[in-house]
Amino acid sequence: MNKRISDGLLDPADGEARNLEKMLDIADALMRHVEQSSGDRGAAFEQFRRAAILEERVRQRTRDLEATLKQLNDANSATERARRDLSQAIEAIEEGFALFDPAEVLVLCNSRFCRDLGDVRRQLSPGITFADYVEVVSRSALLALPSGVTPNAWAAERMRLHRARQVFNVGLSGDRWLQVSEQRTADGGTVVLQTDITDIIRMERSERGKLLDDQARMIRATLEHINQGVGIFDANRRLAGWNSRFAQLLDIPLRLLRRGTPFKLLADRIARTATLGDGFPVDILARWVEGTLPRGRLSFELQHSSGIILDVFAQEMPGRGFVMSFADVTRERHAIQAMIRANATLEARVASRTGDLAAALAEAERANSARVRFVAAASHDLLQPLSAAKLFVAAARDDAEATPMRGTLEKAHNALVSVEGILGALLDISRLEAGGAAVDIGPVPLSVLLKQLTDEYAPIAARKGLRLDILPCSLTVSSDPTYLRRILQNLISNAIRYTNSGRVLVGPRRTKGHVRIEVHDTGPGIAADQQQAIFREFHRIQGSASASEGMGLGLAIVQRACGLLDHGLALRSVPGRGTCFSIDLAVVAQHAKPAYREATPTIQEEPGDNSDRIALLVENDLDLRRAIALLLERRGVSVLEATSGEEALSLLEEIGIVPDVYLVDQQLDGTLTGIETVQALHAEYGERPTRILTANRTPQTRLSADAAGIEIMYKPIAAEALEAFVLHAG
Repeated sequence: MNKRISDGLLDPADGEARNLEKMLDIADALMRHVEQSSGDRGAAFEQFRRAAILEERVRQRTRDLEATLKQLNDANSATERARRDLSQAIEAIEEGFALFDPAEVLVLCNSRFCRDLGDVRRQLSPGITFADYVEVVSRSALLALPSGVTPNAWAAERMRLHRARQVFNVGLSGDRWLQVSEQRTADGGTVVLQTDITDIIRMERSERGKLLDDQARMIRATLEHINQGVGIFDANRRLAGWNSRFAQLLDIPLRLLRRGTPFKLLADRIARTATLGDGFPVDILARWVEGTLPRGRLSFELQHSSGIILDVFAQEMPGRGFVMSFADVTRERHAIQAMIRANATLEARVASRTGDLAAALAEAERANSARVRFVAAASHDLLQPLSAAKLFVAAARDDAEATPMRGTLEKAHNALVSVEGILGALLDISRLEAGGAAVDIGPVPLSVLLKQLTDEYAPIAARKGLRLDILPCSLTVSSDPTYLRRILQNLISNAIRYTNSGRVLVGPRRTKGHVRIEVHDTGPGIAADQQQAIFREFHRIQGSASASEGMGLGLAIVQRACGLLDHGLALRSVPGRGTCFSIDLAVVAQHAKPAYREATPTIQEEPGDNSDRIALLVENDLDLRRAIALLLERRGVSVLEATSGEEALSLLEEIGIVPDVYLVDQQLDGTLTGIETVQALHAEYGERPTRILTANRTPQTRLSADAAGIEIMYKPIAAEALEAFVLHAG
């Protein structure tokens, strides 16, 4: 190899800086030499100089490249560390984690991703596409597919959820559950998170089971509280539920009272001691139970060998099960038979001796008066347990939330409301027929009354697709506010019930010194030969009386109340076009003090915190007391309970707490009445918002309460009215 002239001048051991300095000295010497030379020697030196400059540039570029390579190596090291840290961080996540790139190819995942699908987990490695991942998972034997769903159907639904980015749950074998959620990355990729929610699902299931157990206990308490026997059968005609009255009335041995007992076995046992009344065909009942007949409502009588007569009512339930109720109507039937025998005897005596007519008529009137008193007393005695049943069912219904049980409880509550309406009508008829109804005539502003009727019936008409127009009126009339409201309620509800399409119009017409309130409808109208009969009790034009369709008492109450108040009642009707009822009322000066104070109670949807509100409840009926306390405690109200006035006074003296409101029954244990108890409480602790709770609607009770300045809340108590008073009184 040829040696360069400069090899002896430059020593690598001197370092780049020293050698550079030597080169500069050599270049300087050469430049001076060039200045002294010319021609070819000058050109050679110029080439040498350019070579030296080029070599320096190469060295500089080499140093720059080395620096760049060092930075690249550092960056690669940092990237590797970041990737390693990312992998460790993903592995530390408690959930299953997977990252798919924008092309839906798996980039990385942690060990928890699809860990519970051990039979397919090894197939889920980076590089697999999302669609293949879903296909593999759908074929796993550890995936708990919903009933009737194939792997292909599951995979199609999974891809739909992937496109919709929805959060969903996946069931696994062994009653395990995963919650799967997906998120988009900034570059269009997909992050899949799998969270084990098995403990949460099991806890919710346990809590739901406890809630259903509590509701079942409430329903059981309600069934045990009523005086009817109730038997509930499932779709397979097997016994599913019953109360103790069911076994008592039908004399069924305890060994047969167990869940799953076939209906036929119970029917055969009952047939030994009881027979169907009124010639009711046995095969009709059997076919109804088997379901080969349309399961409409069924009603018949059972006559027991002991002489007991049972009124049986059967109805189908959702799910093809059915319920049967058994009511002891022995007394009623014996009373009817006694009346029939009395009438037969009366007819014989009339035929033989006309002179005994007066005595026979007097006996008949006494029997009718006894009937009226019996109905009134029976209705009154039912109001107490009905209040408790309504409040228990209302509490259970509110706790049920959005479950199938809520619908059943809603129907039970509506049935109790229907019973309440029937009992109210029976009490009204009883008082009006007995002549013991007391009226409180005073100024009644029609503006308030008509506004409340609008609020009450507009939703009912709207649900039926009818237009209800109640025109306003600023006049004040002379009437009893309670009976006037009942009259208009009955007329408006009848108009809505019998009108299938069109409208119902309620409007006042001013006449000389009077105002006529007219109720028009576009219903089927009433034939002339029926216009007197419709005012009879239990008479309905389009069918028989029933709890659901109306008992046929409304117009009877209207006619008797108008007669008692001396209000003119008129009827005009054209079959096929509609009907108009009208009542005439006397107008009084508007400045007179109104007697009408009734208002529609309202309560908040969310009552807020009532933990500082205390109510004193004095009620001697245990079931009703517990029902009221349960309802109020659910609203956050603390309830102090007592069974008598003396116990209430002693309790407050002992604990030293003054309640915010008083709820006091009129008829109590001990010597003090409800009104006397309230007067003692007000005298000792000052006046507080108070209500007397009573089913006694006699004028004496109302006058005594008015004299003491205490308002009455009549039983059966409406849960909404009770909550509105307790939560907003003060």
